[in-house]
Formats: sequence, C-alpha cells, structure tokens
Amino acid sequence: MRTTTKRLATIAATALAAALVLTGCSSDNDSLSKQYGNGTTQNYISGDGAVTEVATDKRTDAVDFTAKDTDGDTISAKDLRGKVVVLNFWYAGCPPCRAEAKYLNKVHDQFAGKDVAFVGVNVRDEQATAAAFERRFGVDYPTVLDAKSGTMQLALSGQIAPNAVPATIVLDKKGRVAARVLGAVDGPGILNTLVADELSGKAS
Repeated sequence: MRTTTKRLATIAATALAAALVLTGCSSDNDSLSKQYGNGTTQNYISGDGAVTEVATDKRTDAVDFTAKDTDGDTISAKDLRGKVVVLNFWYAGCPPCRAEAKYLNKVHDQFAGKDVAFVGVNVRDEQATAAAFERRFGVDYPTVLDAKSGTMQLALSGQIAPNAVPATIVLDKKGRVAARVLGAVDGPGILNTLVADELSGKAS
C-alpha cells in the first residue's frame, strides 16, 4: 500500500511539473517540488516581487514577437518600437494575479495617451476564462492567449524571462528588456517608476 501510494505521488508530481512547464507557469522545478511535498497544488509560483533592472549599456537584442490578441488584432514587437512596453504574464486562477490587477490598471491608466503600451500574456486559459477575468477586474489593455503557442514566452528565452507567474517585464523604446518584477506588483509605485524612467530616458 505504501509503495503504491508513493508511486502515485511520484507520477502526480511529475505530471504537475510537466504541465506547468508546458504552460509557462514556471521554470523553477525546485520550488514546484517543494509545493507538492507540502501538499500544495496551487499551480503557480508567485515569486517574491523582486525587481531586476538592466543597465542600458547591458541590454541585449530587442525582443521579437508577433501574436494575435483576444480581439483578433495583431500585436507586433516591431509595431511597438518607440514605446515603453509592459508585458504582464498571468492566468485567471492565480491569486497574486488577481491581487495585482488593480495596480496594473492604475499604472496603465496613468500613462494613457503616452508612448506606453500594456499587453497581458495569459499563460494558461482559454478565451472565455481570460475574458471573464478581464471583465471582473476591469482590464482594458489587450491580452494574448499564450498557452498553446508559447510565442510570447519563447520571445524572451535567453533574456530575463518570466520565470514565475505573475511576472511583469518592461521593454524599453528599442524593444529591449529593461526590467522585470518577479511576482505580484504589490502597488503602483515600483512599476510606475520603471515605466516613467524608460519613458523619460532617465534609466541608467
């Protein structure tokens, strides 16, 4: 009985980790193992809100992507050149994603009409689930459903990637990764500063 239970637990843990990697929820397998060992099946790793900034002289190649949003409109990295771009990686069943939504909305609204673009990247859900989240939390910026293609996540491979959900990546006006918030945005202040610095050219 013990052997069978242990075997089933091992199979379940393996399946869980594989599913999460496929949907882009995390590349942190040690943390996933700890979650399962603690009896937790939350299916996300929220990160700790740590901010990574990349000095302008250390930034690598521009991120390149082309994807359709949930309205069927094309979102292209090339079309967004000249704007500061905020990419927020999320899914509807992630509690930290729900908690940070109001702060993302606030920063989005603050920079409305300026050279700033927000794009939500849903790493798990189908369109109906994502749309319900957006209605509930008043998300006005476009969303790309990335669970099947992984287009947006793959675009950041080799860069400072979204290794947790939620994660927020800020691209500079040249399309290069400028900063990452790994975990929930727990207030508008940090993201506001990151975006404002890139917009004004004050980033070091």
